[in-house]
Amino acid sequence: MIKDNLETVRESIPSGVLLVAVSKTKPVDDLMEAYEAGQRVFGENHALEMRDKHEALPNDIDWHFIGHLQTNKIKYIIPFVRLIHSIDTFNLLQAVNKEAVKNNRVVDCLLQFHVAEEETKFGLSLEEAEEILNSDVFKELKNVRICGIMGMATNTDNQVQIRKEFHHLKEIFGTLKQKYFTDCEYFKEISMGMSHDYRLAIEEGSTMVRVGSMIFGARNYNV
Repeated sequence: MIKDNLETVRESIPSGVLLVAVSKTKPVDDLMEAYEAGQRVFGENHALEMRDKHEALPNDIDWHFIGHLQTNKIKYIIPFVRLIHSIDTFNLLQAVNKEAVKNNRVVDCLLQFHVAEEETKFGLSLEEAEEILNSDVFKELKNVRICGIMGMATNTDNQVQIRKEFHHLKEIFGTLKQKYFTDCEYFKEISMGMSHDYRLAIEEGSTMVRVGSMIFGARNYNV
Protein backbone atom coordinates (compact mmCIF):
# COMPACT_ATOMS: atom_id res chain seq x y z
CA MET A 1 0.00 0.00 0.00
CA ILE A 2 2.79 2.43 0.88
CA LYS A 3 4.47 1.82 -2.47
CA ASP A 4 1.22 2.48 -4.34
CA ASN A 5 0.50 5.60 -2.29
CA LEU A 6 3.99 6.87 -2.94
CA GLU A 7 3.63 6.41 -6.67
CA THR A 8 0.30 8.27 -6.65
CA VAL A 9 1.83 11.22 -4.81
CA ARG A 10 4.91 11.29 -7.01
CA GLU A 11 2.79 11.42 -10.14
CA SER A 12 1.11 14.57 -8.83
CA ILE A 13 4.36 16.41 -8.10
CA PRO A 14 6.25 18.15 -10.93
CA SER A 15 9.96 17.78 -11.43
CA GLY A 16 11.90 20.33 -9.42
CA VAL A 17 9.71 19.88 -6.34
CA LEU A 18 11.19 17.65 -3.63
CA LEU A 19 8.94 15.14 -1.88
CA VAL A 20 9.69 14.82 1.84
CA ALA A 21 7.95 11.68 3.12
CA VAL A 22 6.78 12.59 6.62
CA SER A 23 7.35 9.43 8.61
CA LYS A 24 6.86 10.68 12.18
CA THR A 25 5.31 8.05 14.50
CA LYS A 26 5.67 5.39 11.78
CA PRO A 27 7.60 2.16 12.41
CA VAL A 28 10.89 1.41 10.69
CA ASP A 29 9.22 -1.27 8.56
CA ASP A 30 6.99 1.37 6.98
CA LEU A 31 9.95 3.59 6.18
CA MET A 32 11.79 0.61 4.73
CA GLU A 33 8.85 -0.12 2.44
CA ALA A 34 8.99 3.46 1.16
CA TYR A 35 12.78 3.21 0.86
CA GLU A 36 12.49 0.07 -1.24
CA ALA A 37 10.07 1.97 -3.46
CA GLY A 38 12.80 4.52 -4.10
CA GLN A 39 12.09 7.19 -1.48
CA ARG A 40 15.24 8.70 0.03
CA VAL A 41 14.02 11.83 1.83
CA PHE A 42 12.18 11.44 5.13
CA GLY A 43 10.85 14.03 7.58
CA GLU A 44 10.62 13.61 11.35
CA ASN A 45 9.55 15.94 14.13
CA HIS A 46 11.05 14.28 17.22
CA ALA A 47 14.83 14.29 17.57
CA LEU A 48 15.20 11.05 19.48
CA GLU A 49 12.85 9.19 17.16
CA MET A 50 14.78 10.48 14.17
CA ARG A 51 18.09 9.45 15.72
CA ASP A 52 16.83 5.92 16.37
CA LYS A 53 15.46 5.55 12.84
CA HIS A 54 18.69 6.89 11.38
CA GLU A 55 20.60 4.19 13.23
CA ALA A 56 18.23 1.45 12.02
CA LEU A 57 17.91 2.40 8.36
CA PRO A 58 20.26 2.69 5.34
CA ASN A 59 22.79 5.49 5.49
CA ASP A 60 21.92 7.06 2.13
CA ILE A 61 18.69 8.55 3.49
CA ASP A 62 18.39 12.35 3.66
CA TRP A 63 16.82 13.17 7.03
CA HIS A 64 14.83 16.39 7.31
CA PHE A 65 13.79 17.69 10.72
CA ILE A 66 10.40 19.36 10.29
CA GLY A 67 9.04 19.90 13.81
CA HIS A 68 9.58 22.27 16.69
CA LEU A 69 13.17 21.62 17.78
CA GLN A 70 14.12 21.88 21.44
CA THR A 71 17.64 23.16 22.03
CA ASN A 72 18.51 20.31 24.40
CA LYS A 73 17.73 17.77 21.64
CA ILE A 74 19.79 19.35 18.85
CA LYS A 75 22.86 17.26 19.65
CA TYR A 76 21.06 14.03 18.75
CA ILE A 77 20.47 14.97 15.11
CA ILE A 78 23.30 17.33 14.14
CA PRO A 79 25.74 14.56 13.14
CA PHE A 80 23.52 13.45 10.25
CA VAL A 81 20.54 15.77 9.61
CA ARG A 82 20.34 16.98 6.02
CA LEU A 83 18.02 19.95 6.55
CA ILE A 84 16.30 21.60 9.50
CA HIS A 85 13.04 23.17 8.31
CA SER A 86 11.98 24.76 11.57
CA ILE A 87 14.32 27.52 12.72
CA ASP A 88 11.82 29.76 14.52
CA THR A 89 14.07 31.75 16.90
CA PHE A 90 17.53 33.27 16.78
CA ASN A 91 18.47 31.34 19.93
CA LEU A 92 17.70 28.08 18.17
CA LEU A 93 19.81 29.01 15.14
CA GLN A 94 22.73 29.89 17.41
CA ALA A 95 22.33 26.61 19.29
CA VAL A 96 22.33 24.64 16.02
CA ASN A 97 25.48 26.47 14.95
CA LYS A 98 27.16 25.62 18.26
CA GLU A 99 26.47 21.89 17.86
CA ALA A 100 27.46 22.01 14.18
CA VAL A 101 30.84 23.43 15.18
CA LYS A 102 31.37 20.47 17.51
CA ASN A 103 30.58 18.11 14.63
CA ASN A 104 32.67 20.01 12.08
CA ARG A 105 29.62 20.42 9.84
CA VAL A 106 27.77 23.19 8.07
CA VAL A 107 24.09 22.44 8.62
CA ASP A 108 21.47 23.63 6.13
CA CYS A 109 18.46 25.34 7.70
CA LEU A 110 15.18 27.01 6.75
CA LEU A 111 13.66 29.94 8.60
CA GLN A 112 10.13 29.09 9.69
CA PHE A 113 7.51 31.81 9.27
CA HIS A 114 4.12 32.18 10.91
CA VAL A 115 1.64 32.85 8.10
CA ALA A 116 -1.41 30.98 9.42
CA GLU A 117 -4.25 32.43 11.47
CA GLU A 118 -3.77 29.74 14.13
CA GLU A 119 -1.83 30.97 17.14
CA THR A 120 -0.58 27.46 17.88
CA LYS A 121 1.75 27.52 14.89
CA PHE A 122 5.38 28.44 15.49
CA GLY A 123 7.30 30.84 13.31
CA LEU A 124 8.96 34.18 12.76
CA SER A 125 7.52 37.40 11.41
CA LEU A 126 9.33 39.09 8.54
CA GLU A 127 10.50 41.77 10.97
CA GLU A 128 11.98 39.20 13.34
CA ALA A 129 13.75 37.45 10.48
CA GLU A 130 15.25 40.70 9.24
CA GLU A 131 16.44 41.50 12.73
CA ILE A 132 18.30 38.18 12.72
CA LEU A 133 19.77 38.61 9.26
CA ASN A 134 20.90 42.18 9.97
CA SER A 135 22.64 41.29 13.22
CA ASP A 136 26.40 41.08 13.60
CA VAL A 137 25.98 37.87 15.56
CA PHE A 138 24.31 36.16 12.59
CA LYS A 139 27.20 37.12 10.33
CA GLU A 140 29.55 35.23 12.67
CA LEU A 141 27.62 31.96 12.43
CA LYS A 142 29.80 29.94 10.06
CA ASN A 143 28.33 26.47 10.62
CA VAL A 144 24.73 27.07 9.57
CA ARG A 145 23.50 27.97 6.11
CA ILE A 146 20.08 29.51 5.49
CA CYS A 147 18.77 27.82 2.33
CA GLY A 148 15.24 29.19 2.30
CA ILE A 149 12.04 29.33 4.30
CA MET A 150 9.22 27.14 5.60
CA GLY A 151 5.64 27.75 6.65
CA MET A 152 2.30 26.10 7.30
CA ALA A 153 -1.08 27.33 6.18
CA THR A 154 -4.12 27.39 8.44
CA ASN A 155 -5.76 24.00 8.85
CA THR A 156 -8.96 24.85 7.00
CA ASP A 157 -11.01 23.75 4.00
CA ASN A 158 -11.00 27.34 2.73
CA GLN A 159 -8.73 27.06 -0.29
CA VAL A 160 -8.80 30.80 -0.90
CA GLN A 161 -7.32 31.39 2.54
CA ILE A 162 -4.73 28.63 2.14
CA ARG A 163 -3.64 30.01 -1.22
CA LYS A 164 -3.41 33.52 0.24
CA GLU A 165 -1.15 32.31 3.06
CA PHE A 166 1.09 30.38 0.70
CA HIS A 167 1.28 33.42 -1.57
CA HIS A 168 2.32 35.51 1.41
CA LEU A 169 5.09 33.03 2.22
CA LYS A 170 6.34 33.22 -1.37
CA GLU A 171 6.41 37.03 -1.06
CA ILE A 172 8.50 36.73 2.13
CA PHE A 173 10.92 34.50 0.23
CA GLY A 174 11.19 37.08 -2.53
CA THR A 175 11.87 39.88 -0.07
CA LEU A 176 14.62 37.96 1.71
CA LYS A 177 16.17 36.79 -1.55
CA GLN A 178 16.35 40.32 -2.90
CA LYS A 179 17.62 41.98 0.31
CA TYR A 180 19.93 39.36 1.79
CA PHE A 181 20.63 36.45 -0.56
CA THR A 182 20.78 37.89 -4.07
CA ASP A 183 24.05 36.18 -4.93
CA CYS A 184 23.43 32.99 -2.93
CA GLU A 185 22.39 30.14 -5.22
CA TYR A 186 21.70 27.95 -2.20
CA PHE A 187 18.91 30.24 -0.96
CA LYS A 188 16.23 28.66 -3.12
CA GLU A 189 13.89 26.53 -1.00
CA ILE A 190 10.28 27.21 -0.06
CA SER A 191 9.03 24.34 2.09
CA MET A 192 5.26 24.58 2.11
CA GLY A 193 2.44 22.16 1.57
CA MET A 194 1.32 18.97 3.33
CA SER A 195 -0.98 16.07 2.44
CA HIS A 196 -4.15 18.17 2.32
CA ASP A 197 -2.79 21.26 0.58
CA TYR A 198 0.45 20.45 -1.24
CA ARG A 199 -1.09 20.90 -4.68
CA LEU A 200 -2.03 24.48 -3.84
CA ALA A 201 1.43 25.01 -2.36
CA ILE A 202 3.09 23.86 -5.58
CA GLU A 203 0.92 26.24 -7.59
CA GLU A 204 2.08 29.06 -5.31
CA GLY A 205 5.77 28.26 -5.72
CA SER A 206 6.69 25.51 -3.24
CA THR A 207 9.97 23.72 -3.95
CA MET A 208 9.54 21.13 -1.20
CA VAL A 209 6.36 19.42 0.05
CA ARG A 210 5.97 17.48 3.30
CA VAL A 211 3.55 14.61 2.72
CA GLY A 212 2.78 12.01 5.39
CA SER A 213 -0.72 10.61 5.71
CA MET A 214 -1.22 10.26 1.96
CA ILE A 215 1.79 7.93 1.91
CA PHE A 216 1.76 6.16 5.27
CA GLY A 217 -1.85 6.54 6.40
CA ALA A 218 -3.08 8.20 9.57
CA ARG A 219 -0.57 9.09 12.28
CA ASN A 220 0.10 6.58 15.04
CA TYR A 221 -0.62 8.68 18.12
CA ASN A 222 0.23 5.89 20.54
CA VAL A 223 3.90 5.87 19.58
